Amino acid sequence: MTRFVVVAGAWLGAWAWEEVVAELRGDGHEVHALTLSGLAEKQGVPAGQRTHVQDIVDEVERLDLREVVLVGHSYSGVPVGQAAERIGDRLARVVFVDANVPVDGTSFLDGFPSDHIRKSLDEHDGDWPPLDPADYAGQDLTDEQIARIVTDGTPHPGATLTEPAILTRPLGELPATYVKCLLDGDELMDPVGELVDSGRWELVRMDTGHWPMFSRPRELARVLADSAARS
Repeated sequence: MTRFVVVAGAWLGAWAWEEVVAELRGDGHEVHALTLSGLAEKQGVPAGQRTHVQDIVDEVERLDLREVVLVGHSYSGVPVGQAAERIGDRLARVVFVDANVPVDGTSFLDGFPSDHIRKSLDEHDGDWPPLDPADYAGQDLTDEQIARIVTDGTPHPGATLTEPAILTRPLGELPATYVKCLLDGDELMDPVGELVDSGRWELVRMDTGHWPMFSRPRELARVLADSAARS
């Protein structure tokens, strides 16, 4: 039995993990899906990057979890990676699901060309609104799944995207698995590619799009359980 804390990416809350949680619990694992401040049922709560890191640390400590596997999808890989460092010997492994990863002194938006996101923040009072339905095309999602993501998604607080990450040791010291979703492109971002090539991080490829908790929940649950077993 493994204890998981799973965190979804931008615009999403704990609800995004429903099918994966059901699969993992059905196999006897303990799973806690966490909504970050400012999103879903916590919409309106002020949040920056450090708030989201603290959300994750607080959840682990509140539940007194040991040997926990932290799972971060997309944006949430940045706070999850920092929280993994903060929880110390409570951590068994961290799994980054097609995720951004923290780089010390660098924000989420610094990690890739992001002028369009910065423009959107300026146009929407500092929040990043959910994508249009057309932006989810080609990601192995049904029309119903796209509709739910768009309808239930909430604006993402911009300060979480612009505050820099803080790491106190090299990212490669974390016991980690990186899950690359191939329909979102097969190239690994820096520094993930370097860590995988060095053999310090495990790489798992999934032949699906950027939101595998919707498109392939059973397969993703299996990937998470297999990764945890190697901790």
